[in-house]
Amino acid sequence: MDAPATLPGKRGATGRLVLVVDDDPRVRTVVTWQLEAEGFRVAEAPDGRRALETIGREQLDLVILDLALPGVGGLDVLRRLRSGERGAALPVIVLSGRSGETDRIVGLDLGADDYLVKPFSPGELVARVRSVLRRAAPAPPVTAAGLRIDHAAREVFLDGREITTTAKEFDLLAFLSAHPRQVFTRAQLLESVWASAAEWQSEATVTEHVHRLRQKLGPGLVRTVRGVGYRLEP
Repeated sequence: MDAPATLPGKRGATGRLVLVVDDDPRVRTVVTWQLEAEGFRVAEAPDGRRALETIGREQLDLVILDLALPGVGGLDVLRRLRSGERGAALPVIVLSGRSGETDRIVGLDLGADDYLVKPFSPGELVARVRSVLRRAAPAPPVTAAGLRIDHAAREVFLDGREITTTAKEFDLLAFLSAHPRQVFTRAQLLESVWASAAEWQSEATVTEHVHRLRQKLGPGLVRTVRGVGYRLEP
């Protein structure tokens, strides 16, 4: 008989609901204990199939997702989340036993909000959870130079026309729009938008996402400050 997909937390009943997806029960136990001790409610899933079932059933605030899952793998779960209406904006922290740059880039480019390599400190994981939830908090719509960004709906409009963006393109544009005319280096954008650093991920990732945004929005909104970085022109 299959194990239940969710295990209700014993503590922190008024906290936000986090889904922990990992096939190792020891990892789930340690992470669940730490999250509950910090006031979160926790649901658990031992594989990708039951993770997707739980995501479809529960009103989750965040998912902690292991990549190495039996059956439906972690990257497949993330792809389905980001391609579906239900989980398109759901914050996801990816866990991996591998520290290779390729896995990190693939996970982040698919829309993961953060990436943590095993073994990790449960305390650090909780800090990352709080950081991601702060960044994911809905902000009021931003309007500038014909551009309208609805953070709650994760929608972008230019002169009344909806612009389709990927998860990270939206995150990058939303971050820049929250700081109009402020210049950010690629390293700062990696840290703030990708929750990464140059030693783990190439700064070319930022350059490529800016290029894609310019293709969709035109060259005038996201400006290059030569030798420094980028800013949003209001």
